[in-house]
Amino acid sequence: HHHNHAHTWNTKSRNGSHLLIENDLNMSTGVVVADDVAFSFNEFKLKRGDFKLRYFIYKMSDDRKTIVIEKKGELSKTYDDFVADLPENDCRYGLVDLDFESDDGRPTSKLVFISWNPDTAKVRAKMLYSGSKEAIKSALNGVGIHINATDHSELDLETAILPVVKKFA
Repeated sequence: HHHNHAHTWNTKSRNGSHLLIENDLNMSTGVVVADDVAFSFNEFKLKRGDFKLRYFIYKMSDDRKTIVIEKKGELSKTYDDFVADLPENDCRYGLVDLDFESDDGRPTSKLVFISWNPDTAKVRAKMLYSGSKEAIKSALNGVGIHINATDHSELDLETAILPVVKKFA
């Protein structure tokens, strides 16, 4: 198991998601994803049964070993409800089914993975969530849009999120 050096390009960006340079954060943390994350994701994609939902929010378990589902947003909820469910000063991962109009006026929807890593979070939390991101991304197989947000301006639907998402519409 070789150690990545600092300034490793994070080139795992299929589908044109952002290329980032992650300083010292690319180490694997050994964190695993809870079994129900992948199962619920597949049901969510199919909008089956209890999984007719708008979003999921995932967090690190208290022992920092497992990524678990923290919250589920009902289908009646909005993107704003998702943002309101994120903690102000701690990290989370989110998956949102975003309904919007494409630039040529077609109603459409996309699944968007959002890594919430606020500047105000503890350094240890930021390193843990950044270093464990690939684990959850691989469990959410097929989500092509990944957005990293470090403050509320980067979560803004109109100015930050939709301009990225519409490139995939």
